[in-house]
Amino acid sequence: MQPVLNIEDVKRVEVALTRVGVSVSELMHRAGFAAAQEVLSLPGAETVVVLAGMGNNGGDGWVAAETLKSKGMAVQVVTPVNPDDLRGDLARVVAQAAVGAGVPIIVGPSRSELEALLDKTDVVLDCMLGTGFEGAPRAPFDIWIECLNASGARVVAVDVPSGLSAQTGFAPGPCVVADMTVTMLALKPGLLADRGRDVCGSIVVAPLAEQTAQLVVEADPVAWRAELDDYLDVLVEPSAAVDKFSRGSVLVVGGSNRFPGAPIMAARAAARAGAGYVTLAVPESIAALVQTQVLEIPVVGLPCDADGIFVERAADRIERLAESNTATLVGPGMRVTPGTMSVVSALINSKAPLVIDADGLNSLAHITHGQLDEYPEMLRRSRPLVLTPHQRELARLIGQDTAPTSLVGQLEAARRIIWSNGGSELAIVAKGSATGCVGVERAILPKPGPAALATAGSGDVLGGIIASLLAQKGGNVDDLPLVCALACEIHGLAGSIAAERFGSRGVMAGDIIDVLGIATDTIEEHCYYPEAVLADGE
Repeated sequence: MQPVLNIEDVKRVEVALTRVGVSVSELMHRAGFAAAQEVLSLPGAETVVVLAGMGNNGGDGWVAAETLKSKGMAVQVVTPVNPDDLRGDLARVVAQAAVGAGVPIIVGPSRSELEALLDKTDVVLDCMLGTGFEGAPRAPFDIWIECLNASGARVVAVDVPSGLSAQTGFAPGPCVVADMTVTMLALKPGLLADRGRDVCGSIVVAPLAEQTAQLVVEADPVAWRAELDDYLDVLVEPSAAVDKFSRGSVLVVGGSNRFPGAPIMAARAAARAGAGYVTLAVPESIAALVQTQVLEIPVVGLPCDADGIFVERAADRIERLAESNTATLVGPGMRVTPGTMSVVSALINSKAPLVIDADGLNSLAHITHGQLDEYPEMLRRSRPLVLTPHQRELARLIGQDTAPTSLVGQLEAARRIIWSNGGSELAIVAKGSATGCVGVERAILPKPGPAALATAGSGDVLGGIIASLLAQKGGNVDDLPLVCALACEIHGLAGSIAAERFGSRGVMAGDIIDVLGIATDTIEEHCYYPEAVLADGE
């Protein structure tokens, strides 16, 4: 796994490095050299333009330019001011050194001059605005960014694409769209979420010092970015010695007259993701309709009101059903009434591993008056409990007036609940454009899925996958956030496969369900036989 640090923590690592003998000057020289090395590795790169800002990010660019010139590359630096007028001492020194080494410069070009220059270059090194930048770029950088994005040059961003917040992933003004981002010391959350997903391209982490790995871990990463190999320990080992019962059983509880489809999708997803036996408990008013849509899945109709919503006396029956299954999912399409709140309360008190999604979460928010973090005893149980809120549901659970708008905000909100509980049996899958699987000890960031997942019912599918994985592991989970992250990876890969078949805007939740088995097999093959999978993809 790769650690992800908040920007303030990155600064602390830089200070810690100076204390072990790596000076700020040495860090700048190593950063510039790392960026230059990535440019040198690009095929067909012969001419390079460095867009240098006025701070340390610009200093990295000056070092890179001098390095590239020493390797025989045709390089020019574009700077808003003469190197002698740079205010930062270190940036001024390295700029003067580059000029002394014969690096040609262009000071404050007009828009037409810059456009003509960029049109003739192979690669542009973006060193305008660094990780400390927030807000919208101002002149001349706003103009430079527009010119760069309109050019046909390949772009390598140093540390962060200029205009993007490395902390939040927001870009309120013009933002560089890079083909590659060489980020220093560690990943930052803004590179992995929201606008960062669109503009960073491939991301390369340059550690800069041998002490970095230890210091980054000591800085307490805000999250860890998972790689496929990390899931090896939580995959269910393939075996032919199985039957439908040994593969685990899932109970899906949900539905109403208004939303009969949500629990159907969740149940089908649980089955497609590998559970050997799935049972669907729905209000009796829709049981016959639901059964026609899931021929392989038994449907149990339970007491409901005139709107087809569970009434309180359904709770005892649902709790008994849960006890006879390996894992339970509650919430899809269920609505929020005293009856559904009784169902959620009963299942929380049950002994079965439990996933709470959709209206199950909204019922939980009503039960706790939007202060779930003030009722930690409600969620303390001996078996796994997974909450899967999207941003608005997460806000309701903790009484926030506005939903968290960034990945960091999602993680902070989830941790309010997790840390109030303090138990390793609880995990929160905080869903967004990037999803964080948060446990008491760490948060794991699975690879985000494609935009095709942004479709109605996609969350129901994810809930079914999580319940299925819990069931297949018999509810015995040592690393609950990692199991949840694996479910997100399967969900994301299935979305990508479906997008190839139906187009990025044409995917529906049912399309994702249909390819879950293929996605799961692909991930398993990568983990168990990485060399074979690589050979197949060549």
